[in-house]
Amino acid sequence: MIRAAVIGTGKISESHLQAYRSFGERCQVVALSDIYPDKCEELQEKFQLNCKIVSDYKILLDDPEIELVSICTPPYMHAEMAIAFLLAGKHVLVEKPMASSLEECDRMLEAARQSGRILSVISQNRFRDPTMRLKKVLESNLLGKVVHAQVESFWWRGYVYYDLWWRGTWEKEGGGCTLNHAVHHIDMFQWMMGMPDQIQAVMTNISHDNAEVEDLSIAILSYPNGALAQITSSVVHHGQEQQLIFQTEKARVSAPWKVYASVSRENGFPIRNESLEAELEAYYTSLPGLEYTEHAGQIDDVLKAIENGHQDILVDGHEGRKTLELITAIYQASTTGVSVKLPLQPDSPFYTTEGILANAPRFYEKKNSLIGFANNEITLGSDYKK
Repeated sequence: MIRAAVIGTGKISESHLQAYRSFGERCQVVALSDIYPDKCEELQEKFQLNCKIVSDYKILLDDPEIELVSICTPPYMHAEMAIAFLLAGKHVLVEKPMASSLEECDRMLEAARQSGRILSVISQNRFRDPTMRLKKVLESNLLGKVVHAQVESFWWRGYVYYDLWWRGTWEKEGGGCTLNHAVHHIDMFQWMMGMPDQIQAVMTNISHDNAEVEDLSIAILSYPNGALAQITSSVVHHGQEQQLIFQTEKARVSAPWKVYASVSRENGFPIRNESLEAELEAYYTSLPGLEYTEHAGQIDDVLKAIENGHQDILVDGHEGRKTLELITAIYQASTTGVSVKLPLQPDSPFYTTEGILANAPRFYEKKNSLIGFANNEITLGSDYKK
């Protein structure tokens, strides 16, 4: 039986607790921690947990009962907590984004290396049938190379969204929609497409003058083979339509799943390649579904690694760092107006948290600071099924 603790009891922690409850024969949540203990008590009652409650997570560092820790706090706290628990001999599952800076990521990776413990970064959208199947289609020999990709991370958030105390500042939230919303899609994208070698970008705050951070950004990514990609990150798009589109040499495929294939007429104009479309449809639908999906899928992946005594997990700390590197490059390129070459080096002005705070633009001043909302219902984005 693997015993776990959950640090931070905001809304996303419920996804962790629900997932842990799915594996009651394999794991048990034995501790909750939050600076607001009443939130812990609410979750303890809601999930009928027999667990301890502490307001200071450090109390749990030396608890020999705890093997695995889920960190569900605001991003600026991730590195300090993850490093402390790793060095205390605990496995760590940390919510996205992994940290506030690449320098923090590197310290987390070093702590994982020193301790020999698992560091995994939540990327629950990799653990969905449509995205896992799309990944396998792209890896097949049916499509040829990707020539263009389009990432539409379209969300919508009302003006008061940034009134919550930790949102809307570079210090506490670490960034705006590019970091905290598009992180889902940027993670899936780099998992499927790989890392580019150059990025150009622009960003703005067009609808939320109560926040320092951006609410819209657009980036263009260049690859060594000549392929291009576009990433739009937004919290100003009504309808929240989210998709990843890959144009390849032979066909267009996407999540949500859609396929269209063309071949050339004698004059170069397109005609539909229905036989290839049928082949792609057959291959896509033949792929088996996942036993567990979303947070449960990732927690199952981590539990198996602990149970089997190895660290072969789908989303380790290095994968989490890649996603943050892309986001950091978007911030650097949009702030400086200069194309950014990857990989980013430690001399990047955005490599450290201090560098980000010194260089990132403040679009507006944060005007309000609420502890919480009366209604804390949230939306988690597309299921990529339609």
